[in-house]
Amino acid sequence: MIFTFSEDYETAIEILAKGREIADSLRLELAAISIIKHDDIANTYIFCGADKVYSIDSELHADIVVDCLFSLINQHKPEILLIGGTRLGKEIAPRIAQKFGAGCVTDCVDFSLEHEKLMVKRFVLGGRFIAAQRFLRNPQIITVPPRRFGKKLDTARTGEIIKTSAKLAEPRVQVLEIKDKSSQMLRIEEADIIVSAGRGVKKKEDLVLIESLAKALGGVVGCSRSVAADLKWLPDEHWVGLSGHKVKPKLYIAIGISGQVQHIAGIRDAKTIIAINSDPNAPIFKACDYGIVGDLYEIVPKLIEILQ
Repeated sequence: MIFTFSEDYETAIEILAKGREIADSLRLELAAISIIKHDDIANTYIFCGADKVYSIDSELHADIVVDCLFSLINQHKPEILLIGGTRLGKEIAPRIAQKFGAGCVTDCVDFSLEHEKLMVKRFVLGGRFIAAQRFLRNPQIITVPPRRFGKKLDTARTGEIIKTSAKLAEPRVQVLEIKDKSSQMLRIEEADIIVSAGRGVKKKEDLVLIESLAKALGGVVGCSRSVAADLKWLPDEHWVGLSGHKVKPKLYIAIGISGQVQHIAGIRDAKTIIAINSDPNAPIFKACDYGIVGDLYEIVPKLIEILQ
């Protein structure tokens, strides 16, 4: 059996599509774990590839999710557990692996089968290399980044929804308060067009140029680590890179970004990359599809004028 879990709906149906492929190849049953109080979601999971959906009425607290998954794994002994690589997923996956003394591969970017054994691939060393890894024992626990795989829907599929409960230990972490983020919170991973600013932008007020270009293109604003973490000109929601957000837009425009490996690791899946930089030797030019060498303060206003 293969289990899948993600608290994020979109990621959940993406990993179900890939899980279905693996399950068919290995002749295994595919089951989704849903800790969300909606029967419609459970039915959608079946349409997206699940043979069974274990529906648990509980809170999405990390300690509780770990206990829920641990209980189900103990009961059904799945060979593989696919977890969405969200913040919650990255927290619970290694904790479950530790409980079973099993391996955990994070941020898996591809799967393959060798002699009916699952081989997983992930980027290492800042995205410069791909490591192929095989597990020594079950359960094989893997986290999959959002938007890595496509979705598949078959409304003719049928399956079984199993409502279950787990004996949960008292959470060791106490939640004192939950605050909603601003309604303007950006989900940059979902953007089709991203215009990103780097250290080449001289001052915070000049970000209006980047914003204007993004608006003219119908896109959103991103940035490099230096702009978000060092200068703090933009919040972390805009940060693109290995330590920020990995994105997969149709168009990515890097303005004044040198292109260190940590940033390239976050944009390598972009369909088209355009770079604007005054340094002809900037590493970004080795990673882009189109490059413009020049002063961003001359180039960007002209682009905005043309687009408008």
